[in-house]
Amino acid sequence: MNDSSIMKILDAALSNNADFAELYMEEESSKSVSLLKGKVIKAGTNKGAGIGIRIMQGTNCVYVYSNNFDPESLIHMAREASMALAGTDRAAAADLQKLCKSSPSMISVDPAAIAKSETVEWLRNASEYALGYDPLITQVACGYNFSSKTIRVVNSRGVNKEETKSRIRFSVETVASKGDEKQTGRISPGTLKGYEFINEYPIIDKVRECCDTAIRMANAGYAPSGKMPVIICNGFGGVIFHEACGHALEASSVGIGSSCFAGKLGQQIASSVVSARDNARIEGEWGSYYTDDEGNESSDLQLIENGILKNYLIDELGSRRMNMPVTGCSRREDYCYAPTSRMSNTYIENGSSTPEEIIANTEEGLYCTQMGGGSVDTATGEFNFAVNEAYMIRGGKIAEPVRGATLIGKGPEVLMNIDMVGNDLELAAGVCGASSGGVPVTVGQPTIRVSSILVGGREE
Repeated sequence: MNDSSIMKILDAALSNNADFAELYMEEESSKSVSLLKGKVIKAGTNKGAGIGIRIMQGTNCVYVYSNNFDPESLIHMAREASMALAGTDRAAAADLQKLCKSSPSMISVDPAAIAKSETVEWLRNASEYALGYDPLITQVACGYNFSSKTIRVVNSRGVNKEETKSRIRFSVETVASKGDEKQTGRISPGTLKGYEFINEYPIIDKVRECCDTAIRMANAGYAPSGKMPVIICNGFGGVIFHEACGHALEASSVGIGSSCFAGKLGQQIASSVVSARDNARIEGEWGSYYTDDEGNESSDLQLIENGILKNYLIDELGSRRMNMPVTGCSRREDYCYAPTSRMSNTYIENGSSTPEEIIANTEEGLYCTQMGGGSVDTATGEFNFAVNEAYMIRGGKIAEPVRGATLIGKGPEVLMNIDMVGNDLELAAGVCGASSGGVPVTVGQPTIRVSSILVGGREE
């Protein structure tokens, strides 16, 4: 769309005393394939494009969207949407700045140039290996997705930004069956790198680990219940921090007073051994971006430093509600969603202990190596998370595997109860769902110990 048409749409959006207008344009192409027991059950290639128009007056917002790029239709839609706002201070659209382009992706081998049959064969080999690994492995599901998305954001302040992101993610899930018991092992890495990520990935070694996890858990007894020390492994273990703390630091909850961390900047909210960041600028990382979905530069944001709350994640609407500057964290799934404050690559930073020291210093407790799904109430911080793979710790050593464990607690209490942090930081890919849809995020942490947390389980 040319600049002249864009300016006419912005003028129409501001026609009824709005103070801000924004256009978000998007083009995306993707291809995916899914296998079950080595057989292709779904494959597809998709292309899409659309435009979203957001109009603001103070903290009142209207958002409309369309996949019709006809300028006259969009001018009419913007003018109609503006009538929903009745303000007193009409802003004028500033001249657009020179278009600024960016890309956080690192591509050596273009995934778009790889035949789908090559990816299918790669996944089929992994599936066949798993199915032949042990009689207890009864099912294997594999999936692959590649997407390339280009966004352009312009607004009435003159912002004119464009960014292209190319992402790859695949997954392998193995199921072990023993009687009526079924347990799983899973990997699902993602990256902003090219197909070289697939070519270099040690798929057979990782699938073997998935099978071993599923088999061990199928043969395991049940975890005990009660409060106890819990060690949470690095990597995807960081999902607890993401859910129990990260969401409560987003302006979408802080700005309306529904966060347990509202009004606590500069205060201690975690143990002094805990520091955490949200860094959207890690080149090639799954959750990275350089320009957010409001056209702001992303940031490497210190959230917690030695237990002290340093920053919130703030978007345009949150900035207006909180009277604080934006932090470049506004995101959306696609043009059908208005943007809001979201996490990117969010993790607890390295500490001074080794994982071996943490285990040796724990006389008895639970060692969680793979976390599952969970839920959290950002207002209270209350959460519960399933543990997909866990072991008892006895006498400072890892003992027998246990299944069926759930971690139950409150985010503020758990943060204060982290008393040891390892030096083995690892990141893991995920997708976070919220009011602006599902967005790619990275969670992470080194190995940590929570001195006391409630474990839900049961004795055999």
